[in-house]
Amino acid sequence: MSEELLAILVCPEDKGPLELVDDGKFLLNPRNGYKYPIRNGIPVMLIEEGKKYRDPNFA
Repeated sequence: MSEELLAILVCPEDKGPLELVDDGKFLLNPRNGYKYPIRNGIPVMLIEEGKKYRDPNFA
């Protein structure tokens, strides 16, 4: 994923910035633990997807 795209993508829940994690397979919201999958190079920015893959270590 390009740095330009990463810079403009935000979490649909809180509108905050995201981090690329898991070897580029997910975008992580470090504030709520939601992880948005990247499928075939396309980020799936649905809140339901973020909740489904939520980081289990997030408090």
